[in-house]
Parts: sequence; structure tokens; C-alpha cells
Amino acid sequence: MIVMNSLTAAVALLAVFTPVCERRYSTAVHLTAAVALLAVFTLAICFILIGSISEEVKVVLRLDNSQVGTLASTLFLTCLAVQLFIGMLVDKWGHKAMAITGFLITSASIFGLAFAGSFSISMIACALLGVGAMCVNTVGNTLIPIVLFGGKDPARASNFGNGFVGLAFVMTPLGLGYLMQHPAFGYRVALSMVAGLVLSFGLLAFLPRYPSVSTGYRLAQAVGVLRERPVWIAGLALLSYIALESSFSTWIRPYITELSGGADASGATRRATWVLSGFGLAVALGRFATSTIRNLSRIGARLVAGLCVVTIAAIAVMVLTTSPALAATAVLIAGLALAPMFPTIVGVTFAQYEPRLYGSIFGIIFAIGLLGPTVLLKLIGHFSVEAGVQRSLMLAGFMAVLLLVLSWMLHPKSKSQT
Repeated sequence: MIVMNSLTAAVALLAVFTPVCERRYSTAVHLTAAVALLAVFTLAICFILIGSISEEVKVVLRLDNSQVGTLASTLFLTCLAVQLFIGMLVDKWGHKAMAITGFLITSASIFGLAFAGSFSISMIACALLGVGAMCVNTVGNTLIPIVLFGGKDPARASNFGNGFVGLAFVMTPLGLGYLMQHPAFGYRVALSMVAGLVLSFGLLAFLPRYPSVSTGYRLAQAVGVLRERPVWIAGLALLSYIALESSFSTWIRPYITELSGGADASGATRRATWVLSGFGLAVALGRFATSTIRNLSRIGARLVAGLCVVTIAAIAVMVLTTSPALAATAVLIAGLALAPMFPTIVGVTFAQYEPRLYGSIFGIIFAIGLLGPTVLLKLIGHFSVEAGVQRSLMLAGFMAVLLLVLSWMLHPKSKSQT
């Protein structure tokens, strides 16, 4: 029931917000925008899934924190391996085929994770989840800057579209948490219902007519883009940012559970689930709010720098506090601060180049960015076995400092015709 309510809420939000972006869209374009938004919504499901089931999967498969970190790293390592190729496949097959493929693979991989009987099988499911995630990621993030706000403010459109990432960050842990704790459902049924929800998105993807828009990804063109300094700076900034966001989405629940006395303490996992969902709500609100700022592509670098300072302070509180309530407050503040960073970094970078280069640029900077979580999630899991999750989050603080340094180098220049 809660999953269906989540779907209803998502569709209602699409109905409310999509017309704001361009009042004269046809019904077909409305549906295309809806699929683009559901694509990034599904991407967020993929990214927060392991964090949402972190405590339960340890019980079902008898895992420790290091192995949970390995599952998350497997997801991101696969994302890294396939990201560049997905861009070429979108150009070859079109957005419709890749959207449908992405939703179906994601659905199948979540079903596989639900019924995995061993750690090795669950790793295979996470690898497939990475393939599906990159399909919907490329479809959503290359369509959104074009179909929203008339394609005139990429950073603003990217913030609005990726607000739906935050909505998935809210709905996924809440829905799974409710279903996994309900005696009539449990772990496998809960994951199966999420898989069915994603499958319904795949069926919706058959309906619209998609614009004839190339992702812009070409291997030779990408090699040329690699010579561009802003692309490398953006890639390294995303490396830091994605490592930060994935650390929160994967480890908030174990962190709050640990700080509340462990999984056996009364109400500990329930409180941790609400904090994780609160983080997602903060991300959603932060991105929707940022999408109202005009000329964001011009001032975005300074915004990211300021928010990095807030994030560093929040992580410091998380590492030092012994109060679950103060820790939860710091998590919510970090969510608000992190919210605009990814879409703003992407939008500020896009604003320096012609739209025909968006696919190549996005493929490269996102691939570089995926190196961050691939390494950091495993490191936090490894160190948390002995030191605990709280102390291990100091590693995320180092990433926030690196992002602060890089954000000062993001300032836009005039458009390049590379």
C-alpha cells in the first residue's frame, strides 16, 4: 500500500510541476518530461537501495559492514564501467529504447537482489543494478536540460529535475522500512514491490514520442573534450560530490542505528529509517528551491563553495556527537547543503559548451565522478568493522574539503565550440 501511495505521490508531483516548466508543451512532450523525471527518480532508487536495506540484508545473508560496503562498491564500479558506453547506445538506439531497457534491467536486478541466497548472487544483482542505473541516468540527465525551462538554463533545469532524486530518497527507505517490518510482507516481498514499481515506469516509457535529440556522445568528440580544463575540474568535483552523497545514502541508516545503541535497541532501526528519509526530503526541498534561482549557471560555483563549508561543519558534528537527535539534525542540514551541488556542477559545466557536447561532457564527468563512491563506500565499510561507522565518516569529511577546493575552480567562461 505504501509503495502505491509513493507512486501516486510521484505522479501527482509530476502533474503539478511539469507544466510549470513549459506551459505550451504538447501532451507527448509532457509524457517525455515525465519519463525523464521518473528516470532520475529510478536512478535514486538504485543509489539508495543498499542503504535502505543495510540492516536487513546483514541479517538475511549474514553479512558485516565491510560486505555491505562491497555491495555498494560493486554497484558503482559497474556504473563506472558502463557509463561511457551507454551514451553511445542512446545515440544508436534512441532515448525510448534505452529508457525501457533501463527500467526493465533495474526491475529485474531488484527482483534478483530480493531472492539472492548468497553474497555472490547479491553482488551479481548489484552489478546488473549498475547497468540499469546508468541507462536511466543518461536518459534522464540528457533530456532534462533540453525539455525543461525551454533548454535556456541548464543548471536550473538540472536542479528541478534532480529534485525527484530527493523524492526517491524519501520514498524508498520509508516504503521499504514499512514493508520489511510488516509481518505480512518482509524483506523479499518489500523488494519485489519496489521492483514492480520500477517495472510500471518501464511500461509508461512505451507511450511518449521522444524528441530527436542526440546525447552528443561520440568517442572522438569525447577525446577532444578531455582536453578541456573545465571538464576535468567538473569531473573531480563530481568525484567528491558523488562520494559524499553515496556515503550518506548508504551509511546514514547504520550510523544512526549504531549511535542509538545498535540494531537490537528498541526503535533504533525505525529511527534510522526516518533520518535517512529526512535526508532525502532535505535533498528534494533543496533542489526544488534552488531551481527557482534565475541565472544559476552563472553564480552556481560560488553557491557550491558556500554549501561545502556547511557540509564540512555538519560532518564534523556527526563524527563528534553522542546525541542521536543532534546527529539527525546534522544529517538534515547536510542534506540541504548537498542538494544543489550535483545538478549545479553539471549545469555550470554545460553552460560553457554547446548542447551538442552535453552527452560527451556528461559521460566523462559522471564516469570520473563514479570513482569516488567506488572507493569511499568500501573504505568506510572496511574501517567501520573495527572503528564503527561514526568514526569512519571522517573519510567523507575529507571529500567535502576536496570539493570546497575544487568549487573555487568551477567559475564559468564563455561557451566553447570544441
